Amino acid sequence: MAVTGRAPMLPVDYSFFDRRFPYPISCGIFPFSAFRDSLPVDCPVEEHSENVKMSGSNTPSSNELLRVLSLESRRAEEMRSLIERHGAVPTIAPSMREVPLEENRDALTFAAELLAGKIQIVVFLTGVGATALMDVLCTRWPRETLLAALDLCVIVVRGPKPTAVLLEWGLRINHRAPEPNTWRELMATLIDGVPLLGQRIAIQEYGKPNPDLYSELKRRGALVLPVPVYRWALPEDVAPLRRAVQQTIAGDFDLILFTSAQQFHNALQVADETGCSDQWLDAANRCVIASIGPTASETLESGGLGVDLQPSHPKMGPLVRESLAAATSILSVKRAKRV
Repeated sequence: MAVTGRAPMLPVDYSFFDRRFPYPISCGIFPFSAFRDSLPVDCPVEEHSENVKMSGSNTPSSNELLRVLSLESRRAEEMRSLIERHGAVPTIAPSMREVPLEENRDALTFAAELLAGKIQIVVFLTGVGATALMDVLCTRWPRETLLAALDLCVIVVRGPKPTAVLLEWGLRINHRAPEPNTWRELMATLIDGVPLLGQRIAIQEYGKPNPDLYSELKRRGALVLPVPVYRWALPEDVAPLRRAVQQTIAGDFDLILFTSAQQFHNALQVADETGCSDQWLDAANRCVIASIGPTASETLESGGLGVDLQPSHPKMGPLVRESLAAATSILSVKRAKRV
């Protein structure tokens, strides 16, 4: 088996990716199903929910469990439970928190234009952001008035979480971006279903702007109004994250899970503050790196962290299940490469 510096170079039929991967695919980054189906017969993947076992001097022995680091924050306990149920040992180090913008002038500008009938398209990117935006606006305007104005617009959502929130509000949803719910699927959905030329489009942001999306929309003649709702910050208690960085350097983990790009930014920031960012990246690259989807993967790759696996669906359950099932084979190849 040919091996890259990070992960198995496998004979995958990349026509599988279709529109879900509309960007150049790096070697070794592919959905779990493609990884599993293309493994040679002498490199089995143990798909079970019992203890994931490995052999070899540089890997856990047959009676040890895989050690998994997750940087999940809001759903930390759910992540811990998922990892434990699949027979591995979790370490949860919350890496981020959502900080609402105290004086959100952009949100108020959005509402004023919405109520004046100046906005034709509204895009909701996250469920948390949609809820936070409505909470801010309801301090100035009646909820019913806002919902009536939104109902006159074309409503587009990026994934299942904003969908659930808007359905709870009783709003009609005109278009939904398909998995893996990146800005590229969102852009394709807009191009296919919504006239953009000369249209005012408001986009509820999540954490930070998306200049690529905005640039593409402007190139097609849309008038973009970003609506920031919150920004990302480090958790109030950084000690668990700082500990996790040092544990990674010490070789205490076999698998690291990333469910967002911001988790990587914050972990790297903490490592950099202690002068060990290069050591952390090197140590993390000796682990199996699993990413929730293409957006996070691009960030990890550009920051120097090789991604070994993406799940078949961009959700926590498939991420944990498929990563643990494939980790044995990936880790043995990666560590054999370094011997």
